[in-house]
Amino acid sequence: MLANLILIGFSLKFVCGNVADVVLSCSLVEEGVGLSGMTGGSSFSRAPATLVFRDVAVASDESLDLLPPFVAPSLLDPDAIIIEVKASSPEVPNVEVLLHADCNDLEVTCEMSQYSVSKALRRSDLTYFMVSISVEAVNFSVTLILQTLAVLEPSMLTQSKLGLPLSPTGTLPTEVVFLVFSQRNSISARLRSDAVLHCSFRHREVPPEQEVAIGWRLQHKGKGWKVLQMETTLDEAEPRAAVHEERRGSSLNVTQVVDGDASVTLTKLKVRDEGSYICSVSLGPFKAQQIIQLHLLQPPQVSLSQQKLVLKAEPQTLSCHCSEYYPLDVQMEWWLLFPTDTEPTVSEDQGSLSSHRQHGDGSYSLTSQLTVPSTATPGTKIICKVSHRALSTPPLRQPGGHESTNQLLLVDCGLPDCHRDFLLPGDELTEMLR
Repeated sequence: MLANLILIGFSLKFVCGNVADVVLSCSLVEEGVGLSGMTGGSSFSRAPATLVFRDVAVASDESLDLLPPFVAPSLLDPDAIIIEVKASSPEVPNVEVLLHADCNDLEVTCEMSQYSVSKALRRSDLTYFMVSISVEAVNFSVTLILQTLAVLEPSMLTQSKLGLPLSPTGTLPTEVVFLVFSQRNSISARLRSDAVLHCSFRHREVPPEQEVAIGWRLQHKGKGWKVLQMETTLDEAEPRAAVHEERRGSSLNVTQVVDGDASVTLTKLKVRDEGSYICSVSLGPFKAQQIIQLHLLQPPQVSLSQQKLVLKAEPQTLSCHCSEYYPLDVQMEWWLLFPTDTEPTVSEDQGSLSSHRQHGDGSYSLTSQLTVPSTATPGTKIICKVSHRALSTPPLRQPGGHESTNQLLLVDCGLPDCHRDFLLPGDELTEMLR
């Protein structure tokens, strides 16, 4: 039977001394056989549950007056599921984020299931749980392996669903034996750049000759690829590692693995590198993982077909070329700033767009063309504005306050917006051309 514990978005904090108890409201989900076992499907049942993190460190400037420690219900209930664990055994990184999750209106998500070890290592007096907790808005993500602790003075009650003896306070005491975490579960990087995907692990004391296996895998659009695999030991004196690099330009720092760092470096990123990366760490009988999202963004390069435009008797075509951007979605607009105006306005004529063109590295290009009639007002500035995810989107930047000049005004693409401006000549230049 598989038991899952899922919590979403509710936490309380109780403080004693310089540490706090964080209480998470949960639900226990048990997976069973589908109707009559005929369809092979699964049915689920849900029951209220509670997860208590003990001894979460509190900053010295935190106010403790109104935050009493967690107190278990006075009336023991064998149907109640209250699992408690110390946050310092070993230390759960950044767990203090949970202290302020409710005040900061952050959604906390947790999933727990009973964890099975190999038959050779099973003991009737030990039960294991795998717990995954994440707070997406602040990049908090951790997977814990919990081991139940012996109840020295049992309450004579057994938890009805899990069949485990309860403590005198009606809880199921556990300790952390292994954990895998990521400090950034979502990152963005540019094409052709390098990226480090963070993944670390911590554990109870184990022999230095203990083997550890690290695997990185990429999942994207229903497909999966191996990125890198490593097998090594935790012996600092005689590190031995076997590394299998499946993705060219991927690497792990073998010496840092001993300290619990399983991060992978990817060089010269391409579009096919985008997706969900699964970091799996196996240590002895335990295995846990983290998922890190890699998003690729490339800001567009914007260029114009010419640097100045001299009015002629016939209409002329201006081209604005937007190149080497990723992902595909981009918006191109023509704006006009007339000599008598202080703010530009969107042109009624938006010209024509070419089809998207994709390059060998996966980036795209697009061209917009605008026809300028011979009757256009001299001194008008014609602005090509490009909007893309890789660019922030503040209000339209005004062109410089030059008048009666034919110089091209440029706004660098490294700035928050990308503009290229044409300036139609003023009266003085028009007179010279007559």
